[in-house]
Amino acid sequence: MSTMAIDDAEKQRLSEANDGSVAWRDWGPYVAERAWGSVREDYSADGDAWVSFPHDHARSRTYRWNEDGMAGFCDLDQKWCLGLALHNGVDPILKERMFGLTGPQGNHGEDVKEYWWYLDGTPTHSFNTWRYHYPQAEFPYNDLIETNANRSKTEQEYELVDTGIFDDSRYWVVTVDYAKQGAHDLLMQITVENAGPDAATIDVLPTLWYRNTWSWGYSDEDPKPALTWEDGRVVGRQASTGTLYLQGEGSGEPGAGHPLFCDNETNTARIYGETASELSAYPKDGINDFIVNGAPTVNPELAGTKAALHYSLTLQPGETRVIRVRLTGEDDAEFEAAAENGIDISAFDGVVERRHREADAFYAELTPEGASADEARVLRQAFAGLLWSKQFFHFNVQKWLDGDPATPPPPPERAKIRNGSWRHLDAHDVILMPDPWEYPWFAAWDLAFHCVTLAHIDPEFAKAQLILMLREWYMHPSGQLPAYEWNFSDVNPPTHAWAALHVFLLDGGTDYSFLARVFHKLLMNFTWWTNNKDHGDNNLFEGGFMGLDNIAPLDRSKLPLEVGILEQADSTAWMAMYALDLLNIALRLAGNERSYEDVATKFIEHFLQIANSANATGMWDEEDAFFYDMLHLADGRDVPMKVRSLVGLVPVVASLVFDNTEFVALPEFRDRVIWFLSNHPEMRPSLHMHDQDGKRIFLLALVSPDRLKRILAKVFNEQGMLSDHGIRGISAYHKDHPFSVEVNGLEAVVDYEPAESTSGLFGGNSNWRGPVWFPLNVLFVEALRNYGATGSPTTRVEFPLGSGTFLTFDEAADQLSGRLISLFTPGADGRRPSDARYDLLSTDPRWRDNIFFYEYFDGDTGQGLGASHQTGWTALVAHLILTRGDRAGGGRAANEVVPDGI
Repeated sequence: MSTMAIDDAEKQRLSEANDGSVAWRDWGPYVAERAWGSVREDYSADGDAWVSFPHDHARSRTYRWNEDGMAGFCDLDQKWCLGLALHNGVDPILKERMFGLTGPQGNHGEDVKEYWWYLDGTPTHSFNTWRYHYPQAEFPYNDLIETNANRSKTEQEYELVDTGIFDDSRYWVVTVDYAKQGAHDLLMQITVENAGPDAATIDVLPTLWYRNTWSWGYSDEDPKPALTWEDGRVVGRQASTGTLYLQGEGSGEPGAGHPLFCDNETNTARIYGETASELSAYPKDGINDFIVNGAPTVNPELAGTKAALHYSLTLQPGETRVIRVRLTGEDDAEFEAAAENGIDISAFDGVVERRHREADAFYAELTPEGASADEARVLRQAFAGLLWSKQFFHFNVQKWLDGDPATPPPPPERAKIRNGSWRHLDAHDVILMPDPWEYPWFAAWDLAFHCVTLAHIDPEFAKAQLILMLREWYMHPSGQLPAYEWNFSDVNPPTHAWAALHVFLLDGGTDYSFLARVFHKLLMNFTWWTNNKDHGDNNLFEGGFMGLDNIAPLDRSKLPLEVGILEQADSTAWMAMYALDLLNIALRLAGNERSYEDVATKFIEHFLQIANSANATGMWDEEDAFFYDMLHLADGRDVPMKVRSLVGLVPVVASLVFDNTEFVALPEFRDRVIWFLSNHPEMRPSLHMHDQDGKRIFLLALVSPDRLKRILAKVFNEQGMLSDHGIRGISAYHKDHPFSVEVNGLEAVVDYEPAESTSGLFGGNSNWRGPVWFPLNVLFVEALRNYGATGSPTTRVEFPLGSGTFLTFDEAADQLSGRLISLFTPGADGRRPSDARYDLLSTDPRWRDNIFFYEYFDGDTGQGLGASHQTGWTALVAHLILTRGDRAGGGRAANEVVPDGI
């Protein structure tokens, strides 16, 4: 690797990973920040995952499906994990994982109560940076639980900063840099700074352990592996992963890299009240009890399945100390020399410094010319968070429902609670997760947005992720895609085809094999939608909450049929968009294979039928100039859900632009479209065209340009849907004009709530009734560019309403992008709006450049809310930075396929 040029090194590694010559992706940051409280670990009769496996059990109880930890690295199968544990000398437990409140404990649902960041990362994980601010005083576990429990849903959450624990800067800044010398040669540099005013002592424990795969009674699993202390290093042996060597600098004496061993086995005495642990004399919490209490709970024989190197550091105020650790695999060419010679500090530091410079070069080339230093920082940390959100996800639903051979059978009621019809699902993969702590499980429609952003730096991995969700062990035999582990049967927006097109284009637009592969499976999914979510067979679709949680006045997923049918503006528009995306794919494939031509015909006709239904029924309100859900009650009444929300904007994103300059001769397609429109003139309003620069530009759109301009008057109103930082989930108009409807004898009300939710609908941990969310905003930006491509240069919209400033659609898209990006860059007051609530986060030099990527943002202030590491879809800010003002990067332009005759 040393012969690689700095500027090209990461790109060369990526090429080697893609062609299979070097397995650079074998080891990565694939360890979740939380595995407790997950559905997978819940074996209860009532399905209460938070109670079934709480945080208090995590240090003592073995996980069945996957591990968690801080700054964790592992192999692709998570057979082993490397992470970090800390102790400040006063905490009641070792800090091995991040603490947060469960859904029932938080006044706005589950919420992590720690401060850490993903500051750097490269696609091959050759360089990665993780940072954590660890209090020196006793961590206020009980205070956080009790104070939040006493707060109502109308009050703000009680955060760790609010406790005063960071006053006087009494905390540790702990930074972990991972640098790969080879694919299976990992350097772990731990840097500890005492930020406080007094000398203080901290215990630092880099920890290697094996995931417990041997306790469940399966003969095809590896025999129990072993970690031992040999010749001044930890040696791990496992049948499937070979030999590992963990070497730390220091003498190995107490406090200087001293080895501590226990077993990754449940402490049955502590968890189940038995007199002694049956599985190991030194169970999973042995190292914890030794460090915290001095108990004789580590194996004096220096053997087990979990091992830590113990460093005790006493640092003066402002002092920094570095600990160097190296993990190598037996197939690495240099592992023997590494084991014999220990840590060569000069060589170690040289590799870390070089990988850092290579990462600098990689992102310098990626960053657009003209981007500010703050935008470059946002871009890099957004990608870092996205890469750190890769997690090993293991879940065999059939085994989970039936139980394992070596464990008692689980209660049969569980199959009726969730996922009983998903026995085929068998996940054992590294997947991009929405948030490594709050949402440590895949979500199908979130993943689509993750892949679009990731495709800017690693299109091969993005393509593999999209294909994965369509494989037989994920997709239901009916064609439905799994939503998420809490209920795989929930219905999310069908964004997979949209993402596949973007990834295809960002990858250069030449991988037709990928496009065909996803297309064939998406045909099944589209058919599932039409068979299951068009109750009236009228091209007006239901779907339930559709990923927008509490945006409607009632729970759209639970309306009984005997009460009525809710035809949804967003579900209908998503299906129109889906038809256009599949049309786009079919036309691209037809350019190489004519057999796709008639499938293209099917999807343009299906789109036109959906668009006509949406425009010709009560969904479109001519007076309000907006789309609404329509409730058809069983007593015959029709009630429009007149809420000005993102539900009514999804129709705008159902658009496709193309021209005929590179028309591929598809005569059957052309003739059929001409015939269809001639015989169905009522559907022609969804096709728009004009001539520009010698080209005929076409727009297929559910919303006509004239109606769009009327809608935008609502959207671009700063007293309505437009905030300083993007489009709100619900218009601020509803602050003074709440909408209410009586359904089945109950009144349901929606008003404007710019921050956290004040209701418990969908768990209460997210809120679409006013805040700004990235995914719909990004789709709206893209839609504006589509309309801009087909409109006259003189077509203008006022932005914002009442300003007297009139912009083209493209210029409006850029302005909206700028507002979204500004959430993460310092404003005139020097504060980043997303972190402006606390001076510490927004102004302190040790904090202000560390960026949180929140789940959503206050519709009035821009303050970040919800999950704080949502560098799943909030990483879309990187996509905006890279495509702002660049229509090609926005990427939904179709093959140029429509003839002049239409």
